[in-house]
Amino acid sequence: MRLRAAGKGVIRMKRFVIMGCGFLGGIVADAYAKGLLPDYELLGVASRTKASAQALADRVGCRAVDGIDELLALKPDMVVETASVECVRAIAEPVLRAGCDLVVISIGAFADAAFYDRVKAAAIEGGARVHIASGAIGGFDVLQTVTLMAQAQSLPETAGIDTHTGCRGFMPTPVWEDALLTEEKTVFTGNAKEAIATFPRRVNVAVATSLATTGPEITGVTMHSVPDWQGDDHRITAEIDGVRAVVDIYSRTSAIAGWSVVALLRNLASPVCFY
Repeated sequence: MRLRAAGKGVIRMKRFVIMGCGFLGGIVADAYAKGLLPDYELLGVASRTKASAQALADRVGCRAVDGIDELLALKPDMVVETASVECVRAIAEPVLRAGCDLVVISIGAFADAAFYDRVKAAAIEGGARVHIASGAIGGFDVLQTVTLMAQAQSLPETAGIDTHTGCRGFMPTPVWEDALLTEEKTVFTGNAKEAIATFPRRVNVAVATSLATTGPEITGVTMHSVPDWQGDDHRITAEIDGVRAVVDIYSRTSAIAGWSVVALLRNLASPVCFY
């Protein structure tokens, strides 16, 4: 158990583990190794392969284990997921029932309403909480505030997300056509529920927007394919009478998603929190 001086006494550092040792998991682990998470102790990491987990563990000085059961055996306070939608579906309920908080970056898992309800029930059962990282967008606070105002005052609300992204990301999807290699085109217009059905592996941002605002059946989604575009540009709006909130973020890589986890962890441990 690691302790840290705090004023006139000491506090026990929060113990956490990482599930997923790819690019995003590496960002979180390296931030810890560089001292950017001073209130935490990284106990261990796990990944799809033991080799990738061992490589990251060796880099940052923690244990590499084979899966979620071995991670939970380390008795962490928190499990950080930086892997995939499939990983969230597999680990969320057992983690929460074990009384561990769960940080989620693969928000697309919550597109399944039944699964989302089971996760909430598991959190209540285990006395734990799910923390949704802001990922590539952020602005959850203002989006939720506008929605709350709409509900409290019985006001109509419009909410949606407009995304520009590189054409090659659409290759394994139903909207693909060779013309996208040379022509900018709007490839999808609908609601978040429809977007989830059409792009099951590209919906983290759409799901996050819908959960923070009007829900998947009302939140609008428009997606544009742009030749030679690098990264993603997401423009999110939530509007009621008298208030219009806009969140517009461009990121060339997914690094911002990993750093959003680091920022969330720092906020959870800080005596002054930003919401």
